[in-house]
Amino acid sequence: MAKKKRKHAQYADDDTVHVHDQRRRSLESVSDGMREPHDPDEETWTVIRRGGKKHKKNNYPTLVYSDLHKKNSDIRIGDLQNLILHCVANGTSPQWVSVRHHPEVKKVVVLFVPGLEKGMFDENAPIDSAEDVVQGLELGKGTDPATEKMVLKSSVPKSVAVQQANGASHSSASPDDFLPVRLAADNLPTPLKPLADCFENLWPVKAPGDDRYAKVFSPLHAMLNSQLPKSREQKDAERGSKEAKHVANSQWQNKRTPVKDFILSRDELRDHDYVLHPVYFDAEPHAAAEVKRRADAKQTSSSGWVDVNVANLSAGGIPEQEIEQGSLTAGRTVFAMDCEMCKVEGDDAALTRISLVGWDGEVVMDELVKPDKPIVDYLTPFSGITAEKLDPVTTTVADVQKRLLDMLTPRTILVGHSLDSDLAALKLTHPCIVDTSVLYQHPRGPPLKPSLKWLAQKYLHREIQKGHGSLGHDSVEDSRACLDLVKMKCEKGPEWGNSAANGETIFKRLSRTPRAGSSLAADGSQGKTGAIVDHGAPEKNFGQMAPFSIGCGSDAEVVQGVKRAVLGDPDGAKIPGGGVDFTWARMRELEACRRWSNNHRYDLIQMEEPSSSNSEPSASELAAKVTSTVSHIRNIHASLPPCTLFVVYTGTGDPRELARLQQMQRTYKQEYKVKKWDELSVKWTDTEAQAMRKACKKARQGLG
Repeated sequence: MAKKKRKHAQYADDDTVHVHDQRRRSLESVSDGMREPHDPDEETWTVIRRGGKKHKKNNYPTLVYSDLHKKNSDIRIGDLQNLILHCVANGTSPQWVSVRHHPEVKKVVVLFVPGLEKGMFDENAPIDSAEDVVQGLELGKGTDPATEKMVLKSSVPKSVAVQQANGASHSSASPDDFLPVRLAADNLPTPLKPLADCFENLWPVKAPGDDRYAKVFSPLHAMLNSQLPKSREQKDAERGSKEAKHVANSQWQNKRTPVKDFILSRDELRDHDYVLHPVYFDAEPHAAAEVKRRADAKQTSSSGWVDVNVANLSAGGIPEQEIEQGSLTAGRTVFAMDCEMCKVEGDDAALTRISLVGWDGEVVMDELVKPDKPIVDYLTPFSGITAEKLDPVTTTVADVQKRLLDMLTPRTILVGHSLDSDLAALKLTHPCIVDTSVLYQHPRGPPLKPSLKWLAQKYLHREIQKGHGSLGHDSVEDSRACLDLVKMKCEKGPEWGNSAANGETIFKRLSRTPRAGSSLAADGSQGKTGAIVDHGAPEKNFGQMAPFSIGCGSDAEVVQGVKRAVLGDPDGAKIPGGGVDFTWARMRELEACRRWSNNHRYDLIQMEEPSSSNSEPSASELAAKVTSTVSHIRNIHASLPPCTLFVVYTGTGDPRELARLQQMQRTYKQEYKVKKWDELSVKWTDTEAQAMRKACKKARQGLG
C-alpha cells in the first residue's frame, strides 16, 4: 500500500525542525582581519520550536573564501579598497572574497606598513638574531657574518628557493600562487610569531604599476583615491563634442584660493629635495642636523650660497586691511622663474640663463650668465645655449644673486616647475616656493611628477618647448606657463588638476554614505567620516583630503593616533566622541631601518646614526625593528572595538634595485643625446632593460 501523503499542517506539529546552516570558514589575513570573529561551530544549527519564533542569529560580520576557488590574477590594492567600500560605503561586492553580514561592519582601520617582505615570513629567514644570519646563507639570502650585514637576495619562502635550486621553472604562475598562505606561529621567525595570533592568512597583494615600462605607482593613492562612477550623461559626452564634455563636467565648482595657500611647507620642501632656508632651522632636533647637512653638501656662504633676507615666516604676513578683497595674490609679490643650465668641469650643472616674469606676465629679468668653471657641455638641445651666445657675456652668478637679493623680500613668492634644480644652480634659498610639479599631480600619483610640457598641453591647451632636443627651451615661455598654471589653480581651487578632479577620495565617498539609523543631510553632516594618521604633518600634504589628520613623530605615536581616531577624544576636542568610521595610518620606522625611503627626515628622526641609503641594517637591528613593528600592529589590533575590519598592507616589495636601474637609465638617456657612445659614463643594453623589468616585478610584490 502506498504511504499516505502527509498534510502541510502536520509538519507544524513536529516538536522541532533542524535547519542546517552551512559551516562558515573565517578568513583573517594580514590584509583583512575582522576583529573578534565568532566560532562557527557555535552556530551550526538553528532550532525552531513549535509555537515559538525563530531565535535571532548572531550576525557578526565574517570574511569567507574558498580553497577550491582558483584565481588567475593577483589581489591588487584596488581590490582591498573595493572590500573596504563594500563594507562601509555600500560599494560593489568584491569577487575575491565574500563578506557575510557586511552591513554590521562598524569601522575600518587600514594600516600601511612598508618594509615587510614575503621572504621575511619564512621560518628560516635571518631576522631572529645575529646567530641566524649564517643559516640564511643556506637559502641564498646573502649575509656577511663579519659585519653582521644582511642582504635579502630572495623574497621567496624556502620551498620555492629549493625548487629554484633544483631547476624548477617559474616562468608561468600557478593559480595557487594567487591564494593566501596560512600563518602558523611554528613556521614564522620569532619577531613575526605574534602576527599569527591576529591573522590567519597572508595574501599576496600586487602594487599598481606598469611592468612594460618598469614603473611602480603610489600604493598610498591607490588606496585613498577612487574613480567616480560615470553617469549616463558623462558617457554620452565622451562620445560627443567638446561642448557636451563641458556640460558633463559642469559639476565642478570653482573655489578661488590665494596663491599663498599653495606655498610649500618645510616638510614638502625637504621631501622634494629643496635646500632649506635658515628660517626653518629654529627648532630642534632639525636645526643642528640641517646646518650640518648644508655644510657637508657645500651649500653654505663659503661655497657661494646666499639666503634671501627673511628673519621669520611671519614677516611675510600682510594685514587684512592692506589686502584687496578677492585678490589672488593677497598682497604678495609673485615672480615666476625658470633657468637654463650647462655642464661644467666636475660634472656639475651651472647657470647660463635666468628668466623672471611678474604676475602680469611681463618680463622682469632675462639674463645670460657666464659660469665660473669651464663649460664641457652646453646642453644646447635642452638649454638653447651656444658658445656664440655666451662669449660676449660678463654677468656672473654672483651678479644675479645680488640682484635677486634686492628684489626678493619676505613677501615675495617664487613660482616655478621643479624649482629645486633652478635654485641649486643659483645657489640661493628662499622659504616661499610654489612648485607646479607638486601643485598638479601626475595621473598615476606620486612619486611621479608631471612635466611642464604635459601640464601646458592638458590645462592651458598650449604647446611649449617645441625646440626640445634640437633648439632648446625658452625660459621666458616656461616661466609664463608656470605662472598661468598657478593662476588657474588659484581660480579653480586646490583640488583642480589633482585626482579629485577626475575621481574622488575615499573620504569624500564616505561623506556621501549616511551612518546607520540616520539620513544624509544636505550638507553631508550625517555622512561617515575618516582620519589620516601619519608621520610629520599630513594636513600639509595628502592629509588635506581627510576630515581629520593626526601628525606623529614615531610609530608608537601612530598607534596612539589610531586609537584616538577610532575611539575619539574623551572631550571631543578634535576627534568627536565615538571616533571616525574609517582610519588610514602609516608606520615608517621599518621602512627607514631597511633604507627603503629616500626621505631624509625619517633617517634623521628614527636613527641615531644615519647611514648610507644603500647599506643594509644588521640582522639584530632588523630583528629589533621588526619586533617593534609587529608589537605596534598587535597593539592596534587589541584596541579595536568589535565589528571592526582591520586591513594591513605593505604597498610594495623592495624598491631599491628598481630605483638604481631607473636612475642609471635616466643618466644614459641624458648623455646619449649629447655624447658619443664611447663617451657615455653609463651603457644601457638589453641586459639592463631586462634586469629593470625583473626588478619592477619584484618591487610590485607586496603583501596584505
